[in-house]
Amino acid sequence: MSGIAEVARRAGVSKSTASRALGGTGYVSDDTRLRVEAAAAEIGYVPSTNAVSLATGKTQNIGVVMPYLNRWFFAEVLEGIQEILLERGLDLTLYDAKPASPGRARIFGDFLARSRFDGLIAVGLEPDHHELEQLVRIGRPVVSVVGSGDATSIVEIDDDYAARRATDHLIALGHRRIAFLGGQTDRHWAQVDRRRFGGYEAAMQDAGLADSVRHIESDVTLPGGYAAAVDALSDTRNRCTAVVASCDEVAIGAIIAARRLGVQVPGQLSVIGIDDHEYAEMFSLTTLRQSPREQGRVAVDMLLAQIADPDEPRTAVRMKAKLIVRSSTAAIDPRVSATVIDGGLDIPSAAGA
Repeated sequence: MSGIAEVARRAGVSKSTASRALGGTGYVSDDTRLRVEAAAAEIGYVPSTNAVSLATGKTQNIGVVMPYLNRWFFAEVLEGIQEILLERGLDLTLYDAKPASPGRARIFGDFLARSRFDGLIAVGLEPDHHELEQLVRIGRPVVSVVGSGDATSIVEIDDDYAARRATDHLIALGHRRIAFLGGQTDRHWAQVDRRRFGGYEAAMQDAGLADSVRHIESDVTLPGGYAAAVDALSDTRNRCTAVVASCDEVAIGAIIAARRLGVQVPGQLSVIGIDDHEYAEMFSLTTLRQSPREQGRVAVDMLLAQIADPDEPRTAVRMKAKLIVRSSTAAIDPRVSATVIDGGLDIPSAAGA
């Protein structure tokens, strides 16, 4: 195969200039870069990663570490990361750091420490485990997708805002008995769920409903939401009329539970989630839309900027989720909605009756 020397000859530049143009490092004028790229395409030349690394001192590789690969949010973030890296001609090394797995400690204590990447994107790492600090000590730029603190640059949605909007939507529909479904306080409670519960709680307090704040604990999964909702909704004397779910999977679990119990959605129970999961449309779920794929793309841009300039200040990008109204929420209907007052069942009469 023809090499860099032939590319340089055809483009009328030196070998070092051709290497810079194809490697994307150092200054090369746009006109020169286009000539070099055209010459490389003409002879089918593709620079090897090893050659670029030797010339630039960079691995041309980005590391990504995340706790799940089979969950919707994480898969979407990874798609966004990969899209940008492919566009930039960069490699990706993925570390599947499943929580409580034997391999997780090895990933943080061994594999990542080898620094076979120019920078790292950490997705959904919990600060309680001090893992983020371990990554920062490696000495490579790190960007977080979802996180806390200021140890790294970060991109995420504004969880407090999303939960406030979700709760305000239900309050505007006339609901007062609104519960937050998701997260468990008796053990490790994910920072995202804490922030979302905080947004729900603040919205309830602002509406004068502080005494009605209710947290229904559950695993943050579809089965977890289903199991918790079955238990909560089967208690007819204390049943809420609306649910703010910590995420769409939990919300979908609640909808399935309601259907199996004969509770009408949204006639007797309104349900709203946060995500706009790929199944949200299927279940007609009202939700706050975030874009994990866009968060992944933004994270790559932030990381590459830090790789190019190590003095680049750390930044935080918090995106606003957008309310998507479908048919899982509705104005409270007095003909089918029952409330408990002083231990007795009070069923308001139909409007206009």
